Amino acid sequence: MTKDREYQMCSRCVMDTTDQDIVFDDKGVCNHCKSAEAKLEKITFENIEKRDLELNNIVENIKQKGKGKKYDCIIGLSGGVDSSFLAYKVKKLGLRPLAVHLDNGWNSELAVKNIETIVTKLDIDLFTHVIDWEEFRDLQVAFIKSGVVDLEMLSDNAIVVSVYRIMKKYNIKTFLIGTNIATESIMPRKWFYVPKYDSLNIKSIYKKFGSGKKLKTFPMLSLLEYIQFHYFKSHSSVALLDYMDYNKPEVLIFLQEELDYKPYPGKHYESKITRFYQAYILPVKYNIDKRKAHLSSLIVSKQISREKAIDELKKPLFKSDLEKENEIDFFCKKMTINRNEFDEFMSSERIEHHSYKSYYKYHINLRKFLKGQ
Repeated sequence: MTKDREYQMCSRCVMDTTDQDIVFDDKGVCNHCKSAEAKLEKITFENIEKRDLELNNIVENIKQKGKGKKYDCIIGLSGGVDSSFLAYKVKKLGLRPLAVHLDNGWNSELAVKNIETIVTKLDIDLFTHVIDWEEFRDLQVAFIKSGVVDLEMLSDNAIVVSVYRIMKKYNIKTFLIGTNIATESIMPRKWFYVPKYDSLNIKSIYKKFGSGKKLKTFPMLSLLEYIQFHYFKSHSSVALLDYMDYNKPEVLIFLQEELDYKPYPGKHYESKITRFYQAYILPVKYNIDKRKAHLSSLIVSKQISREKAIDELKKPLFKSDLEKENEIDFFCKKMTINRNEFDEFMSSERIEHHSYKSYYKYHINLRKFLKGQ
């Protein structure tokens, strides 16, 4: 938050001036609400019959493209609510998915159990891409030293690139993603880095702050692959959950009853690193509380009230100081850094991703070229 800006919270959702770029109208409603409403309008059909018809057309198209192949689509499976429900619906729609999971060494025991239960009960083949822990830890330490905001970029890049290569291997044309507008319509751009698969940015940060270890198992895109993936990819990505009723609290209850699913204490907490990143690193170092964006998305889609969201934000991110200290100690030990190094990182200034090399300039130049054609 800028020092000379007076604090303000949106009068409709719970986004506030911790997002430096937030804008309010004369009624105090923020730009995020309006953008989310526009996104929701694009996926709002005149009636359920029309929506179901569109969903049926999508499913039939996937089946046609997948004829004669072992799998007709691919899904990511983290063990979270969204990906778990997507797995269930995909099977019920008669599709033949291959589930892909990224093991980066941070899976919670509960996530492992949930994934195992889901693929067993739904009879889904699972491919797990295991990243060498020493490599991944080295990459994460490099990101910590660099001062960039998006520590999760490493995991996001790995799953995107892994899925891309598996799709090429099996000639799968459709990637069904677990994201959905109903619960994820709001997230300030400065709270993360895009594109997640900017491997040059990762290489640049690692070259400057890493140990020099050769990365053998961490998947990255070459410049040619980046261009092909971004502009000329032969597959499509479909947010299938946008074509069906998706109420988060109801879905959670459904998964518990149907698949013996066990819930986590927070969004994306199936991963221990995501939990610590969102509960401590982001709010303490960067003044970013992602709960505000998650809850605001639910407010706009009318799944919770603003009053309930405000009450949720009043709850501490850790149950006690002891729990917080234990989490910090666990993080430091797993990353093999001492507490002084960690405290130094937490007190250092934020450095933007574009301060390091990236594919961004290639992206801009190619976009200008293509527009001129």
